[in-house]
Amino acid sequence: MKHIKCECGHVNPEGTVLCEACGKPIEANQYIDGNDKKKLLNMRYEGSARRSTTYNKTIVDKVWNFFSSVKVAVWLIVIALIASGIGTIFPLEQYIPADAISRDPAIFYEETYGIFGKIFYQLGFHKLYSSWWYLILIASIGVSLVICSIDRFVPLYRALKRQKAKRHVTFINRQRLYSSTETVSNEEIQAVKEHLEKSRYRLKEEDNHIVAEKGRFSRWGPYVNHIGLIIILIAALIRTIPFFYMDDYVWVREGELRVVPGTDGEYYIQNHEFILDTYAEDDERFKDAIAKQGMIIPSNFQTNATIYKAGDAEVIGAEENLEKIGDFQISMNQPAKFGGYTLYQQGYQLNEFSKMSFKVYEMNNSEAEALGEFTVDLFDPKSEYELENGFNVEVKEYYPDYSLTENGVTSKTNDSNNPAFIFNLYTPENDNYETSFVGDVIGSAENLGIDTSVVELKPMADVIGTFAATVPGSEDNQYKILIDSIQFDRTSGLSIKKDYTLPLFVLGAIIFMIGVIQGMYWQHRRIWIHPKNNGILLAGHTNKNWFGLKKDIEKAIEGTSINMVEDQKEDE
Repeated sequence: MKHIKCECGHVNPEGTVLCEACGKPIEANQYIDGNDKKKLLNMRYEGSARRSTTYNKTIVDKVWNFFSSVKVAVWLIVIALIASGIGTIFPLEQYIPADAISRDPAIFYEETYGIFGKIFYQLGFHKLYSSWWYLILIASIGVSLVICSIDRFVPLYRALKRQKAKRHVTFINRQRLYSSTETVSNEEIQAVKEHLEKSRYRLKEEDNHIVAEKGRFSRWGPYVNHIGLIIILIAALIRTIPFFYMDDYVWVREGELRVVPGTDGEYYIQNHEFILDTYAEDDERFKDAIAKQGMIIPSNFQTNATIYKAGDAEVIGAEENLEKIGDFQISMNQPAKFGGYTLYQQGYQLNEFSKMSFKVYEMNNSEAEALGEFTVDLFDPKSEYELENGFNVEVKEYYPDYSLTENGVTSKTNDSNNPAFIFNLYTPENDNYETSFVGDVIGSAENLGIDTSVVELKPMADVIGTFAATVPGSEDNQYKILIDSIQFDRTSGLSIKKDYTLPLFVLGAIIFMIGVIQGMYWQHRRIWIHPKNNGILLAGHTNKNWFGLKKDIEKAIEGTSINMVEDQKEDE
């Protein structure tokens, strides 16, 4: 590394614009801060040597210089803000409504928002804050903040720490506030010093040269801001690590014992009862609002549940090995907290298909009694069901949430929102089987090539219609399978969250605000008194609030013959 020795004897690093000791401009480097084109000195970084303005040879230098640019940092922040704004146009994947057409994002966005929803999904905005490119963008902002801070803080600290009271005359007369007085007595100088000390200036003298300074700590405000922002960005990045942050969702039916997602099988929840309270329709206070909505309005919904913790056992989660943590009444404003996790009541389903009972009839005898019946647990269906009369029913296909398309039957989700079955029916007297399609009448049977002439409708509980039909290739069925009854469950939707990053966000925000206050409400003010023959040169500089500095100088020289400083900015 090259060094530059000033005529005052101080050795400066390469790239220094103003001598760190006496402030004399180093002629060869004036272009760096633009001092070669200005009358006044650029005092922003005290003319200190910054790596980004000195080295540009190696790949490390080029990367450093790129991220040290304030313009680059601003553009990175702008891009992040734009991306974040786009991510709020449609709900993120974890916030897809429970009653949505499908909770599968590949289906939900396109079906709900059309071509824009499809583009939103394909570009990955449905999981924006965990996408790799967004995390790289956030990390780049953090790198830029770190490099910008180091590139400026270290040389600025060194320059301010080493500054002396004795400054070069060129440094003095190229300050913004400047005056020259031909004759000044020692008594007047002493009076000025006393006034400055009363105004809380710290004085430093060297060979009759004086510098009065206060508020230097305000110069570090932007760097305190950067520390706060870096902590916030670190917190945002480590939220992608499951140990520090988790946000999941679980549906739990009444009476069901289920593992809490995201806990690695450590915690279980048992839903004892779901309670839904609504506003009374005949209550005068809510009558108009209910009529406007056209539906009942919940006043409260809650889940009465027990949380268990799995102990050490050969079979993890075995019921006899669960240790009770506590009973909770989880409502909209009363979450359950345990082991660093928080359960929030977030949704519910009142009519979720739970079990379906079917009966077998002769195809062409509408008044005949059922030949047999069986019940399918939609959450744990068997592959075969043996009937008492010797019939055997094989579940060939099960579609929990079926949809009729041009390509046949598909299941939009794994939730039992609209179940349908393809059964193979075996009779005792025949080794061959008959195939029947049984489901809710939603869509068109023709989409499957079903012979609609044999479709029989049988409304169940005034909720749905069901049909049994032959499928292509089996038009000669002798028996039909119809839905006889349906059991519904009430299901609670619970959001599971764990967030160890919140204290980091709070800490970063507090540090950031300290930096804002530090840099906003204080100013770094300096006044130099430079003896010249029998008089003095008087100069002043501040990083902001020049009017305040003028008032301080005016108060300090009051009652003396020292000339008031003039603002040289007008003469540029």
